[in-house]
Amino acid sequence: MGHGRNTLRTSAVGAVCAALIAGSVVGLAPAAQAAAAIRFVDITGDGGTTLKANVVAPADADASHSYPLIVLPTSWGLPQAEYLAQAQKLANSGYIVLTYNVRGFWQSGGQIEVAGPPDIADASKVIDWALANTPADPRHIGMAGVSYGAGISLLAAAHDKRIKAVAALSGWADLISSIYSGRTQHVQAAALLDGAGVVTGRESPEVRQIFDDFYASNLTKEQEMIDWGKKRSVATYVDQLNKNAPAVMMANAWGDTIFPANQYADFYEKLSVPKRLEFRPGDHGTAELTGLFGLPNDVWTDTERWFDHYLKGADNGIDHEQPVQLKSRSSDGYEAYPDWKSVGATRRKLALADATTIHANVDSGADGGIVFLSSILDQVARIPPIASIPLLPRRWAAVWQSEKYGTAQQVRGTAKLHTTLTPTRESGTLVAYLYDVGPLGFGKLVTNAPYTWYDRTPGRPFDVDLDLFSTAYDVPAGHRLALVVDTVDPLYIEHNPSGAQLTFSSPADDPSYVSVPLREQ
Repeated sequence: MGHGRNTLRTSAVGAVCAALIAGSVVGLAPAAQAAAAIRFVDITGDGGTTLKANVVAPADADASHSYPLIVLPTSWGLPQAEYLAQAQKLANSGYIVLTYNVRGFWQSGGQIEVAGPPDIADASKVIDWALANTPADPRHIGMAGVSYGAGISLLAAAHDKRIKAVAALSGWADLISSIYSGRTQHVQAAALLDGAGVVTGRESPEVRQIFDDFYASNLTKEQEMIDWGKKRSVATYVDQLNKNAPAVMMANAWGDTIFPANQYADFYEKLSVPKRLEFRPGDHGTAELTGLFGLPNDVWTDTERWFDHYLKGADNGIDHEQPVQLKSRSSDGYEAYPDWKSVGATRRKLALADATTIHANVDSGADGGIVFLSSILDQVARIPPIASIPLLPRRWAAVWQSEKYGTAQQVRGTAKLHTTLTPTRESGTLVAYLYDVGPLGFGKLVTNAPYTWYDRTPGRPFDVDLDLFSTAYDVPAGHRLALVVDTVDPLYIEHNPSGAQLTFSSPADDPSYVSVPLREQ
């Protein structure tokens, strides 16, 4: 059985390598293809674990001249050929590029540790190897990656002072707030990661137990899971990262269903290093995808500009641009801001007046969509998940709507819900959705977020304050905004006891509302 699985994995590696190489041939000019020299190597990682890697260097590279080094750890479930097209581009412009398969996946040894201490130690071992075996310049070292590679790159930069620049694409800064926001399991996201890990790698017993406890909603293990996640989150080490002072570029998609935009934006505000934050339409890793095949791609273009300035000293102007760059889900072109708090410069409150009661345990029809598929459809065709707001059953969904807007409303940043909730049971889950509602009553999803509570006294009201996932969306003139709250969504695990009811109220001394951030006109 083990031999068959290794054979399958080896065949898959060959298939993926062939696809990526073919893509890079399409995306790059023949002359560029001939320039870079590629070799596959084995690197001894932490504890003697073998890491499969490749080195891409300028064709004329030799020991008489040193080059800036860029290290690219692979994404979750992908082999080291993932970055081949970008590695060739970078090498052709004068970098030594080393991409490696992280431990536990494909042909690398060890077990999946989910960016644990062995993964961080591996990154330093890879840098050691590159400095000893290539003409890499120890004074100019960068790390970059997509998804898993982004998270490892940020963590490595917080632990290794040699890393001077980072580009973290579709990654995480806070693992727990990514897949357990609002104390609610993002089950589709976790299942996707778990399934890919099982198929392409070897999960450690600790990781397997974390997944099992996560699915089982094992509250006795909740703090243990949170502590496990904090150890794997660069937000825990922000002081170390600021002290090491690498230049940090972070990019993500508004609809990332694995690592939502909020956690990146929150972390960005805590950085005191040279920094840049970019958000675009799409889902996890989709904004960077075409660049992996050597095709024109804004994310990878800015990544190379970032490294050119901070590793080569190129005067390309990226350090003088507004550091927060956004692309709306509704329009073309980029918007620039001096910092994250300037994104939603003004706020408009939608009052949630009148008490309303809903019954739990039934999906009302208001949903966040399907992991990957919904946000990709929004990215490609600008069609987010849709619900008929008038037809949502009020027995299972609470609905509040604004008046029609006379002018377009450019939603930018993080909408915030504040309400008073009285449950009939001690635990439960709600999901809040913000919709753009057109003249016919069809609502396009602007954003959403889940919220779970435990150990509350039935019948006693308490405040709920919930940040919805950050976004950039334009509501046309003549449309309304609607806040919908229900208790079931396929994206999340819900915790509503049978027969539970939720009552939302708006006390005179503490009115309920949703605060919507708007771009300053």
